[in-house]
Amino acid sequence: MVSSDVNVVRTGRRSPARWLPWVSVVAAAGVISVMTAPGQTAGISVFTDPLISELDVSRTGISVSYFFGTLAGASAQPFIGRALDRFGARYVTIVIGALFASVLLALSFVDGIAGLTAGFVGVRMLGQGALSLAATTAVARAITHRRGLALGITAAIGSAGISLAPVGLERLISTVGIHAAWRWEAAIVLAVVVPLAFILPKRSRVAASDDDLSTAQIVIQKESWMLGEAARTGMFWVIAASLAASGMLSTALAFHQIAILGERGLTPFEAAANFLPQTITGIAATLVVGAFVDRVSPKLFVIFSMLTLAGSLLMLSVVGPNGTAVLYGLVLGAAGGTLRGMEAAAYVRYYGTAHIGSIRGVTTAIALGSTALGPIALSLAVDASGNFTEPAFWFASLPIAVAVLALFVRPPQRRTVVRTSERA
Repeated sequence: MVSSDVNVVRTGRRSPARWLPWVSVVAAAGVISVMTAPGQTAGISVFTDPLISELDVSRTGISVSYFFGTLAGASAQPFIGRALDRFGARYVTIVIGALFASVLLALSFVDGIAGLTAGFVGVRMLGQGALSLAATTAVARAITHRRGLALGITAAIGSAGISLAPVGLERLISTVGIHAAWRWEAAIVLAVVVPLAFILPKRSRVAASDDDLSTAQIVIQKESWMLGEAARTGMFWVIAASLAASGMLSTALAFHQIAILGERGLTPFEAAANFLPQTITGIAATLVVGAFVDRVSPKLFVIFSMLTLAGSLLMLSVVGPNGTAVLYGLVLGAAGGTLRGMEAAAYVRYYGTAHIGSIRGVTTAIALGSTALGPIALSLAVDASGNFTEPAFWFASLPIAVAVLALFVRPPQRRTVVRTSERA
């Protein structure tokens, strides 16, 4: 059911208790994923207008600050991935949780754009990037039975919590202000993440030589690809490109959602409420894909995600204050949910678990870096065109190109496995 990272004693009895370690790891990782909300675009977006007013900066200034903060935060993800491989999810998550809470506390004292940019570096690095990477990597390495479903449930819990967070944060900000809201976030992150981290697996024992490993462990180790080997395969870059396209475009649409849908005739409340249909199909798609990704080629999910993302962008020309806006939200949510349910399981399926932290650390950096480009790229395109609809047509070409590329890329072939005999 789970790997040796989780202390489980297998017995011949098939009792409901056998699922307890599986459920515990998935639930803990899911809740930890929810705690990334203060570093996610959805969690940050509710602070945007209050910050513009309080710090007396422009919307473009906030976007540029967010851009540099996210880009700098993305650069640390490969190192975090390697730390996960070396030290294990439990200890790395404890450190990330403590640092993330410290950055949120420090943000509560910000009084200028320079401090805000430094804060964006911290929350994007530790929340959006590192904490998400640690939670999903922990599940990918610890769970062996129905791994895809486990990752899908983890992502669905995280997605649901992150999508609901803006509602609670908006109420919190209106009640206590942005500075106190950041302090509340810091306290909640520290109180939730650190205790739950102890449920995650410890670092696996690393043997000095093959003599210290069983036959099964040797086979698994030989089947696992190192980062350099994985990066030389086309599928590694197809999945990374899909994450980048989705990260860039979905973040751009979320960051400017009120203005985008406002241009199509929706009120601010109606525009904000559009996160609800996005959440519904996002969670549904994540769970469905997670249930089937172990048995269906992941590239099919890449193609579906990219085509639905392109479709949502093309739909903006017909969206209005009626059912079309809801349909837009449903399609956009399905695009993101499909990738969330597929990505981690696909990398484990193709490249094994021994170096999954390092492999996903690089792709997480790519995905996180792309989210830095989205809001500012769309803002500049709107400045050039005068509206949101025309740039949406331009940007739709990106996911279409990735979908076409995925059609022609072959799955990577595993290296030849040489089985060794058991020691006498």
